[in-house]
Amino acid sequence: MVTDHRTTQPALARTGYLLAAFAFAVCMAGTTLPTPLYGLYRERIGFSELTVTVVFAVYAFAVIGVLLLVGNVSDAVGRRPVLLGGLVCAACSAVVFLAADSVPLLCLGRLLSGLSAGLFTGTATAYVLELAPRDERGRANFVATAANMGGLGCGPLLSGLLSQYAPYPLLLPFAAHLVLLAVSFGLLLLLPETVADARPLRTARPNRPELPPEVRQVFLPAGIAAFAGFSLLGLFTSVSPAFLAEGLDVHNRAVVGLVVFTTFFASTIGQLLVPRLGSARAIPLGCLVLIAGLALLAGSLAWAVLALLVLAALVGGAGQGMGLRGAVGEVADASPAEHRGGVLSALFVVAYFGISIPVIGVGLLTGPLGLAHAGLVFAACMALLAAASGAYLLRRTSTES
Repeated sequence: MVTDHRTTQPALARTGYLLAAFAFAVCMAGTTLPTPLYGLYRERIGFSELTVTVVFAVYAFAVIGVLLLVGNVSDAVGRRPVLLGGLVCAACSAVVFLAADSVPLLCLGRLLSGLSAGLFTGTATAYVLELAPRDERGRANFVATAANMGGLGCGPLLSGLLSQYAPYPLLLPFAAHLVLLAVSFGLLLLLPETVADARPLRTARPNRPELPPEVRQVFLPAGIAAFAGFSLLGLFTSVSPAFLAEGLDVHNRAVVGLVVFTTFFASTIGQLLVPRLGSARAIPLGCLVLIAGLALLAGSLAWAVLALLVLAALVGGAGQGMGLRGAVGEVADASPAEHRGGVLSALFVVAYFGISIPVIGVGLLTGPLGLAHAGLVFAACMALLAAASGAYLLRRTSTES
């Protein structure tokens, strides 16, 4: 059950959800912070492109494991304990990266980062929505998804700039993130709990996310759209640095971070369009825009053109953002309040499978086919998935009308 916190914390009634969104963004920024740095780690440690995708996938599978086992635990023990635990995991990840000098340590850092994202993703989305005043619930939907995508985009931008233009390129980005995590921890301690009758944390038990019957019909197309959109994000955050270096001869880490940031920035812009379109129409339209972005990505891979890669980031990111906010809105609206955290976690389980499985596939195909051709196979498969989701929703809409 969700409680009305406004009577107990009037001073934070209008701004509490924005503070929660800031903590959400800071946590998610840590998950993409290493993206421009993998080239430096390869020089220091020595590993293949397949290893990069495996290290990246460790993060995604950690997210999935947390969402599957404790994705709905915040519905029982409260949002704040889960989010505070997520910040602790993020801080431990940063500490591991500060000492990373081997592939196992990189994997451990990504594992801890995945745990933090898994604890935050569904829970923080629900928390931001519940903290918002009733007359700002629509805006809060955007704030939650923008904090997610914006945080993911700011991570590589921050580390790219610091590693390129400041000293200690493998140390300063993670030290800066630790400072932001400490601020976020203090902010969460100030915010009220939104789950009434929350049980003590020690009573938490692993439990798979549940899909109430009223959610299942909308969940399938929303999940497919989220899978396809997140797969594009996974490619940009794991493989694009190598493609920029090998295919386009771009070695400036700030530029790498900016290209990745562009994808997530465009996702946030795409989300701004959803209120005018409505959540139901945003998903199929987002799939269409995503397909256009994948076509541009294919062109960039085939002809090694940087401008096409940037356009792919802008168009594909916008399509992903439209689809994601539409999916979150449709699923959240269909979910009973007492199951909302678990249902949103289930949606992000599907999304993070999109980050992990296709990226590993690209890594496996890079050896026999080369990075560019492996990316082309990826773009074709994801375009088919996006088309399937959009067609399903359009057919269902026409049947209902």
